[in-house]
Amino acid sequence: MWPGGRRRFPILVPGYFNLWCLRFARTWSGRRTPMAETLSTGAEEASGLRTPAQQNGDAGGDVRDEWPPGLPEPAGPEVELAPGDGKQATGNEEQAPAAAVGPGKRKKRRGTPGERVVPPPKKRRAGVSFGDEHFAETSYYFEGGLRKVRPYYFDFRTYCKGRWVGHSLLHVFSTEFRAQPLTYYEAAVRAGRLHLNEEPVQDLSIVLKDNDFLRNTVHRHEPPVTAEPVRLLAENEDMVVVDKPSSIPVHPCGRFRHNTVIFILGKEHQLKELHPLHRLDRLTSGVLMFAKTAAVSERIHEQVRDRQLEKEYVCRVEGEFPAEDVTCKEPILVVSYKVGVCRVDARGKPCETVFQRLSYNGHSSVVRCRPLTGRTHQIRVHLQFLGHPILNDPIYNSMAWGPSRGRGGHIPKTDEELLRDLVAEHQAKQSLDVLDLCEGNLSSGLMNSTAPSSELGKDCLEDLAASAPKTDGVAEAAPQDLNTMTLAPKNAAETDVENQEIDPLCPECRLVRQDPLPQDLVMFLHALRYKGPDFEYFSPMPTWAQDDWQED
Repeated sequence: MWPGGRRRFPILVPGYFNLWCLRFARTWSGRRTPMAETLSTGAEEASGLRTPAQQNGDAGGDVRDEWPPGLPEPAGPEVELAPGDGKQATGNEEQAPAAAVGPGKRKKRRGTPGERVVPPPKKRRAGVSFGDEHFAETSYYFEGGLRKVRPYYFDFRTYCKGRWVGHSLLHVFSTEFRAQPLTYYEAAVRAGRLHLNEEPVQDLSIVLKDNDFLRNTVHRHEPPVTAEPVRLLAENEDMVVVDKPSSIPVHPCGRFRHNTVIFILGKEHQLKELHPLHRLDRLTSGVLMFAKTAAVSERIHEQVRDRQLEKEYVCRVEGEFPAEDVTCKEPILVVSYKVGVCRVDARGKPCETVFQRLSYNGHSSVVRCRPLTGRTHQIRVHLQFLGHPILNDPIYNSMAWGPSRGRGGHIPKTDEELLRDLVAEHQAKQSLDVLDLCEGNLSSGLMNSTAPSSELGKDCLEDLAASAPKTDGVAEAAPQDLNTMTLAPKNAAETDVENQEIDPLCPECRLVRQDPLPQDLVMFLHALRYKGPDFEYFSPMPTWAQDDWQED
């Protein structure tokens, strides 16, 4: 260094100048200053280009369930992705000349002749929100103590998964989307139901590329839920608190969309853009809280992380629960995220629940539960381990766990055998919705699916137009030619809801499913009280928790 701290550059000898320049260029060519990185990032955002992490992690628009039916959902929160903002190139079109490159701009990739160019992903607005266009997709009707949703058209959307890149749509459908036979997807292509980068797919042999955006229009049927209303317990400028009935999911998941608390509040109470502060299992009833703003949501979640939120549940369990308080600290392991089953296991996450018996009627006990942690199915799994499962728990009070039904953690079968037996039991009862599964989700490892939709051949598809008669005055669908008909409306809201109830391509329209009884949609587990540093909300005690209640 020169005196004063200045950098001393080498004295360049003639003949070595070029060598020094080469070394200097190599040293600095790979380095980017913070300012350069900032400019580059800004240019990418301005042009709509996203990094792989942003493409996979941004939340936007609508909550997505699965695409198409039968594809296992990936781990982590799922969102419905917005489409790309360009048209699909056929490869025969003349490419536009490259744009001039200037500050903050990227050079457009022209591609080679005959290459299909994929438009960049569209920048998406963060957050999850539902609006009037979503609520108008269909309508409710009530029958036999059940809330039902009229069938409707719906777009499942997704960007191309990494494992699909380089494979044809035909390959992807035949290996991953096995809810329907290939003949169904071929008929869907002819009917204009499958889009790639917002252009109708003409041939399933097209090879997928990174950032390809796919949209599949399906005829959607939702399972019925209880007709009990979602009652408001409290509402202020920060929060909405409701008494959730059993059987209704909190937010769209699996086969449920309109039959969810989020949609019912939006459609019947005009409460929109709510942020769930916690979740209850679909069969659990009681106190459910929503924030009206993201700031309130973050504040409550900080309280949850700091263990400042007190939760109190009540349930009815089998047998005579001990009179003294019982604390269970058994760790819980998730057996299957797909099926939604957990069990006590030393390899699981630590958790703790405090139980207190409130009453005993000679057959079953009412128990107050205070979970000190928040593991999946924590109360239900701990009660099963203690030998007092919830009286009508369809998962943890099942003989699929063995003669002792999981008491003391004794399960005389492997996890694979347990899952297989649970799925078989609920499939026989036509109650796979309890497991948030449909027939198309069942892989050969769990169950050899016997769903009629898996056995449809080409001849049968041609006969789908002769659908079974529907109730509520909906006439039979007239036979149509699958090669020429156009079935999917561009916008479901533009089509009369009554005209959407029968679809010639829809296997669900051909099935006759027996409605569950209202009592089959109730599990005796209820969120009684939620208390934070500056709030406390109660829900009324359910009928089955009364001291004099007797089983039928």
